[in-house]
Amino acid sequence: MKISKISVIALVLTALAVGAVYYKHKRLGLPLQPAQQSEVWTVEAKLQFRANGGPVKVQFYIPRSPPGFIKLNEDFISSNYGLATEADGLNRQALWAVRRAKGKQVLYYRMEFVQSSDSTGPRTTPRPAYPPVPEYEEPLGSAVMALLDEVRSHSADVATFTRELLLRLNTSQPDQNISLINKSGHGSAEWVRQLVRILAGARIPARIVYVLPLQDLVKHGSLVPWIEVHNDFQWIAFNPVTGAQGFSDDVLVWRTGDDPLVTVSGGTPAEVDFSISRHALSQVSIAEQWARQTDSRLMDFSLFALPVQTQNVYRIILMVPLGALVIVLLRNLVGLATFGTFMPVLIALAFRETSLLWGVIMFTMLVILGLALRLYLEKLKLLLVPRLAAVLTIVILLIALFSIVSVQLELERGLSVALFPVVILAMTIERMSIVWEENGSQEALKLGTGSLIAAVLGYLVMTHPGLSHVVFVFPETLLIVLAITLLVGRYTGYRLLELWRFRGLIKEADKP
Repeated sequence: MKISKISVIALVLTALAVGAVYYKHKRLGLPLQPAQQSEVWTVEAKLQFRANGGPVKVQFYIPRSPPGFIKLNEDFISSNYGLATEADGLNRQALWAVRRAKGKQVLYYRMEFVQSSDSTGPRTTPRPAYPPVPEYEEPLGSAVMALLDEVRSHSADVATFTRELLLRLNTSQPDQNISLINKSGHGSAEWVRQLVRILAGARIPARIVYVLPLQDLVKHGSLVPWIEVHNDFQWIAFNPVTGAQGFSDDVLVWRTGDDPLVTVSGGTPAEVDFSISRHALSQVSIAEQWARQTDSRLMDFSLFALPVQTQNVYRIILMVPLGALVIVLLRNLVGLATFGTFMPVLIALAFRETSLLWGVIMFTMLVILGLALRLYLEKLKLLLVPRLAAVLTIVILLIALFSIVSVQLELERGLSVALFPVVILAMTIERMSIVWEENGSQEALKLGTGSLIAAVLGYLVMTHPGLSHVVFVFPETLLIVLAITLLVGRYTGYRLLELWRFRGLIKEADKP
């Protein structure tokens, strides 16, 4: 196969992996870092009223698509009430109904949501008509017109006009015109309605938006009126008290318009209390809830759909290709000699149970003792299969002895040596003894040392928390590992250690 074809295959594999990771990260919000958490807000609205004893119908505005937030879950708690939801292009309502109810009634609406930078787009709706200029009563009309003229001369567009107007109305040193206008309390719904009428004097479409300030551990919260103005393209929100433009991160848009928040038919007017709490939740759990909310089946075909015990197995298995890639790079690019390709990877997996330092110590001691006994068995002239069985028996006895000594010395790490791949240890001892006999002790020690170095580097890669998280959450990243392996597989140039091997020839070539 030509190198160009290998490059194309590697490029396609990398593109597929990067595309899948990007989609799962942006679409579902799966995190790229381990233990990444986000703040999840829980808001509960409690509706209380008294029913008259006949049919009861309740209409309650609930958030539709609040900008800056993603709704994870919502619950409606109501005994014996039928429930339906209706939505238009602007708002959403919960509709409760029951054939007969009497006495105190309590209804609950609860939702969980998380902040998201991807949902802060402009609130675009059909362009509203320009409002007619209201007929203000005097002397209010003269004060409003004078104020609008002053603001118009210090602004350039709708946004700057509104900001300048709010700053003037909220000044700490008002003049006579502003004092005449500011008869109602700042921040009240009546004051915001008056702002809408004032902006209508400049032919600027405006409307009230009710937001819920987000503060942790709030038990009796209430909605706060804000104002939105239209600039011929989109609605722009303003805090009517501070004049700040845009919805801040600490407010949740609940509804748009000035209709009553809740309407009760067949009972007394309802009282609404908002309770707010905040807690941290892993980004993976948030992604799973968001997938269920959007009816996405992608999470159903991910590793998170497996039982937890099986997930733990795959967290280890999926790291094996990374360990194999380390061995490929060490052998083909560095030139490090090892006993095969997968033996160092399996040894590295064993180090996960013993920790790196103890694993290296126990591996070295067991190989040295086993190799000494294996060389003694060579003098007995045993056949291959009985000799391997004898080496395996010796390794198991050494492991048992090592565990007993560890218990007596109160070294808990020594108990983990039983989890070593016994067959791999036996084969390592057997291969080292064969190389020792055929090529000498120097070659055997070189291969054994190279295998240990490769196992240590493989362990560091396979136990890296960031890599383990990315590979498990985005297993398609193994396509990138495959692409790198294919590219390295065509490399036939010099290895790094060969520069040291041929250093004499290099010196001769540099002489004049």
